[in-house]
Amino acid sequence: MALSAKMLLRQGQSLVMTPQLLQAIKLLQYSSVELSAFVEEELERNPLLERVEETADQPLTGIDALAEAQDQKAQSEFSSGEPQESDWSSDQLAVSGQALSDSLGTDVENAFDAERDLSPAADQTKLESLGMSDTAWSGAGGGESSGESSNIEAYIAEETTLTNHLARQLAIATSDPVQRMIGMAIIDALDEAGYLREKTEDIANRLGATDEMVEEALTLVQSLDPTGIAARDLAECLALQLRERDRCDPAMQAMLANLHLVAKRDLAALRKICGVDDEDITDMLAEIRTLDPKPGRVFGSTASTLVIPDVIVKSARDGSWVIELNAEALPRVLVNQTYAARVSRANNGDNDKTFISQCLQTANWLTKSLEQRARTILKVATEIVRRQDAFLSQGVEFLRPLNLKNIADAVGLHESTVSRVTSNKYMSTPRGMFELKYFFTASIAAHGGGDAYSAEAVRFKIKQMIDAEAPNAVLSDDAIVEKLREHDIDIARRTVAKYRESLKIPSSVERRREKQSQTARFA
Repeated sequence: MALSAKMLLRQGQSLVMTPQLLQAIKLLQYSSVELSAFVEEELERNPLLERVEETADQPLTGIDALAEAQDQKAQSEFSSGEPQESDWSSDQLAVSGQALSDSLGTDVENAFDAERDLSPAADQTKLESLGMSDTAWSGAGGGESSGESSNIEAYIAEETTLTNHLARQLAIATSDPVQRMIGMAIIDALDEAGYLREKTEDIANRLGATDEMVEEALTLVQSLDPTGIAARDLAECLALQLRERDRCDPAMQAMLANLHLVAKRDLAALRKICGVDDEDITDMLAEIRTLDPKPGRVFGSTASTLVIPDVIVKSARDGSWVIELNAEALPRVLVNQTYAARVSRANNGDNDKTFISQCLQTANWLTKSLEQRARTILKVATEIVRRQDAFLSQGVEFLRPLNLKNIADAVGLHESTVSRVTSNKYMSTPRGMFELKYFFTASIAAHGGGDAYSAEAVRFKIKQMIDAEAPNAVLSDDAIVEKLREHDIDIARRTVAKYRESLKIPSSVERRREKQSQTARFA
């Protein structure tokens, strides 16, 4: 069979993802912090983009115009804060002076120097009489005459890390350079919780030291603050803290050697191993609870991030809900059309014209994408509030089951779009701050065939039942299933166990042991 080349014409359809479309999808999924960082990069890269605050005389378009209209409406409800001529009348000044004299308990002239000349020339004359120049005084005092504002960040205290905190103490604790070197190697091997995860044999081989030298340096590091640092496991960490309190007796050592029984709350086995009675075992457990299992976490390496809500929900007077976007979480940028037209009219080369054209296209795309992102978030949030009205009014127990398809069908979007909109977005409500994903919960069927229940609402009911149980009537998982069926909730026992474990609630056997020991202690 002979092979030959020929040309064919075919017609087909394919989905093409342009770079701008891919970026728009990422833009929709960004959180407020990530979006602000992205916009900052675009402002530095694109000369045609400007912040709204910097160019207040420019006309606003898109979401900027909507936000500006909301601000003007809010400001119109209040009177102007500018001082009027009537505010500075002599009668009012006299009354103010009399009130100040009454509050000071003396005349104003006795408290303030009425003869002092407050003019700049008088201050300059006074400085020259003291042999000081204005520049020297401004340099020493850091006043406004230097032309630069003071750097407040220079006065912020440096954040102390765990490594720096221990290194300073190690330098004081020993003058031996070998011990300092081995101690710094141990400090560098600590994790964020303050535990030494690397074996001492490996540290000795890496430094070319003996095991005895490393053990001696480890003992020195463990004596530093905070107590319990450089421990190799939880039992050693707790033992170091108990030794400092002089409470590491044989009974406590036996309890530390059987922490798995403490986790299971097997008080009978602990009493037998430690050789103490119920009252002593309760006191020992209470003392262990006061210890810090992660002494290094007070020197957290990562700063906590403040959550900024993207949507704010407020209650109206008629019982409805007012849903609005948080203006502080929306980057407000615009395209400087005046500057773009001026640059375009200039006689530039082809490369310059291409660059300006690309910048203008990118700037227009960014403003439209930000507007579309804001409208999509508001649309999805409005539908969520409409469906979860009972939760906002009455609490978690009335949270309805909801999935992405319900919202997507209601607002006319794809499920993947709704998933991106609700990722890393937060809603501020009268009930508190919630992530938008919180409102999407699984459905639990009703026992009588009625409306389904939300998994979060069922989890809340389980916690309420366990909190209200009596010490002599602890509810098992099967008993919780029967009580939930009385509330018309059809749920399996293994599901109850899964929800109970997610709430960090022990089993019925462990709860019975703990409550009986507490009852015996206070009896």
